[in-house]
Amino acid sequence: MFKRLQQLVQQMNNQHIANQLISDPSSIRYFIDYHTDPGERLLLLTIYEDGTGDLYLNRLFPRPQLDNIFKNQIRIHYYSDGEPIIETIAENLRPGKSGIDKTWPSHFLLDLMDIYSDLTPINNSYIVDDIRGIKSEEEQSIMREASKFNDQAMEKLVELVQFGYSEIEMKEQLSNIYQDLDQDGFSFEPIIAYGPNGADPHHTTSNHKPDYGDTVVIDIGAMHQNYASDMTRTVFYGQPSDYALKVYETVRAANQAAIDIIKPGVTFREIDLAARNVIEEAGLGKFFTHRTGHFIGQECHEAGDVSQFNTTPCQIGQVFSIEPGIYLPGKLGVRIEDLVIVTETGCEVINHFTKEPLIIEPKH
Repeated sequence: MFKRLQQLVQQMNNQHIANQLISDPSSIRYFIDYHTDPGERLLLLTIYEDGTGDLYLNRLFPRPQLDNIFKNQIRIHYYSDGEPIIETIAENLRPGKSGIDKTWPSHFLLDLMDIYSDLTPINNSYIVDDIRGIKSEEEQSIMREASKFNDQAMEKLVELVQFGYSEIEMKEQLSNIYQDLDQDGFSFEPIIAYGPNGADPHHTTSNHKPDYGDTVVIDIGAMHQNYASDMTRTVFYGQPSDYALKVYETVRAANQAAIDIIKPGVTFREIDLAARNVIEEAGLGKFFTHRTGHFIGQECHEAGDVSQFNTTPCQIGQVFSIEPGIYLPGKLGVRIEDLVIVTETGCEVINHFTKEPLIIEPKH
């Protein structure tokens, strides 16, 4: 934790930033290992250019047990509902530029600007995002383990496809599976989508049951030691059409083409296009309607993406998804998703559940 804070302070000094205001609960946990959900109440960690900081907490929030290394570095300010805590924040700010967290509600910032007329706010959340985006060896190890459990969950859930459960029933089964695997709940709302429902990339799980030959899109993830897992596999409920199999193989080839090109220095645009070109060459480009991937860590979707508009080169230690898909309205959807860690020479795929086409005959 201390090393992360040192990195932040170094970046602040490099850019002559006097105050860094952090409101995102996941980022606060990342830097000082304290986490709570503030709801509508103010939660703020301010870090100063000398490495000290102030943590502002409502008295309703759990009291932090900061590591000894932070006890003389981070002051804690408790406030009650209605107390003018913004005035205290203003009094403690140092002269100079103030980096503002992109997630801080604007009404708090506007109140601060009214009180502190010399405030020079800048949106530099990218400093925090960039630090969080490079996973340490410890973080990588946790994420490998999280994906290992997600592989196991996928295997158990796929075995249940044969029974023809509704999408909602499959979601309930998944919740039980994660509990049995000692995971800490969903990392996002799972997607179970049969047949035409799979043509909606963000389908809301319903009471729909599968028809023979349907594709079954299964997009799932859980929380493990405060880190998220995420993967997607598409299987078949009974023998699919030849065309559905062709769509599946196209997506699988796109997934692999993107993975094959990943290495430090390759841009995210190039990775996205490696997948996109495969689908376009199959004449289905207009049915690949989203980016190829997103960053992941303490949250399932973190800052950073694998899109055709992101010309940033990837770096060692970044973790992101590769999840091309084809979505044919009214017919079917196919998506295949893996998480990867960028290594010195390429990438490590941390999902290992098979990507071979699985045809699951209904159990009568």
